[in-house]
Amino acid sequence: MEYKISEKMKDMKPSAIREIFKSLSDPEMIAFAAGNPAPESFPVKELNEISNYIFQNNAVTALQYSISEGYPALRESVKKRLNVKDTVIIVSGGQQGLELTNKVMCNPGDVVLCENPSFIGALNAYRSNGTIPVGVDIDEDGINIEKLEHALKTIPNVKLLYVIPNFQNPAGLTMSLEKRKAVYSLALKYGVIILEDNPYGELRFRGEDIPTIKSMDTEGIVVYCGSFSKILSAGMRVGFLCAPDELMQKIVVAKQVEDVHTNIFFQMVCERFMNHYDLEGHIQKVRGIYRAKCHNMLTALDKYMPKEVKYTRPDGGLFIWCTLPDSIPLNDFVQTALAQKVAVVPGTAFNCDETAPSQSFRITYSTPSPEQIERGVKIMSEIVGGFLR
Repeated sequence: MEYKISEKMKDMKPSAIREIFKSLSDPEMIAFAAGNPAPESFPVKELNEISNYIFQNNAVTALQYSISEGYPALRESVKKRLNVKDTVIIVSGGQQGLELTNKVMCNPGDVVLCENPSFIGALNAYRSNGTIPVGVDIDEDGINIEKLEHALKTIPNVKLLYVIPNFQNPAGLTMSLEKRKAVYSLALKYGVIILEDNPYGELRFRGEDIPTIKSMDTEGIVVYCGSFSKILSAGMRVGFLCAPDELMQKIVVAKQVEDVHTNIFFQMVCERFMNHYDLEGHIQKVRGIYRAKCHNMLTALDKYMPKEVKYTRPDGGLFIWCTLPDSIPLNDFVQTALAQKVAVVPGTAFNCDETAPSQSFRITYSTPSPEQIERGVKIMSEIVGGFLR
């Protein structure tokens, strides 16, 4: 049988990160590729207690169909924590929030401006809906404002501006307050909706918090997407979306078509953790875990990596972005590292233009042990040294 794949899916490529996941089943592999939360960050004891409580006291609600907008008590708790007036709904991980917003706002052929590089999950979601992601280069303090305005002026059919202001995936960089204000002003000037993705914002382990773009929104042009994946459990697939009610009504309809509603049991788990346990204390513990892990990785990079390789120094989140000198072919480096049991993600996976070259790769410190971090960085450094020689 010859299968005729739809036009919107026939040229879609699998996520490079999801493909790399297949190699991580090797127990000897040092996983610098996957952005998984640290296993020690999971509050297993508390989640066990909460699960028992729910099944003993509210099992029918946890096991029955629920409303598409999400568990009301959780929606209210998230709205209070965000301190927003807009409508909040619960989605199946932040990924669904990104995809639903694109589906509702964009027609095939419309453009989404994205930081370049950007999160591969978002890029593939946009491509699957027939939307065209167009990259705008980033500086050390976030998206380049001059290039952003040029894109808004010259590119037709721009419907969304997608940004990750805090500890950007993949670069690990943070957008400055000045640039957040400039981004909002430009979006307002050119009539473009901002999709602000903030899955890592709670993971700041150095410096001061910076206000979200959503907190500046007086005109209803910012859709805000967050998640419990990095602070409680990625496997729960519980995220949230905040947007003006008129827009959210259509997003809810789109969600009904996709999955009816997000897993209600895990929504109840999140709500009870927020309101009956020490969420702030838990977040501080998680920040401490990543502070130590990031320190370990940067210390190893400073010690072993040849100076020709440049890398970012994040203030939070999970990722470090490394850039090779032009003399080292990226794919050869990535394949050599994989053969020596170190998995990294090539920067080409995060390009808005899938045909564009890259000299960068993403590594994460979230899941490897301190010993694995040191050993993995040494291996990468030796590979770079070999290429340089």
